[in-house]
Amino acid sequence: MTLPNVLVFVALVPVVIALVLGLANLLRGGSSNRSQMFMRWRVGLQFVAVALIAAVLFLMRAHG
Repeated sequence: MTLPNVLVFVALVPVVIALVLGLANLLRGGSSNRSQMFMRWRVGLQFVAVALIAAVLFLMRAHG
């Protein structure tokens, strides 16, 4: 795997973990506040992942 692929994978794993934890808590009938916390984390992590993917694409295009 190339470095850009690894970076994208590393950025997406926490997003998936937060999503699964939030959904599992919701389906289990856990606290809605806890599910909301996981979903807020997911949104923040998605922002970081999208920014990282955009940076990787920009750098790949800049370096040919």
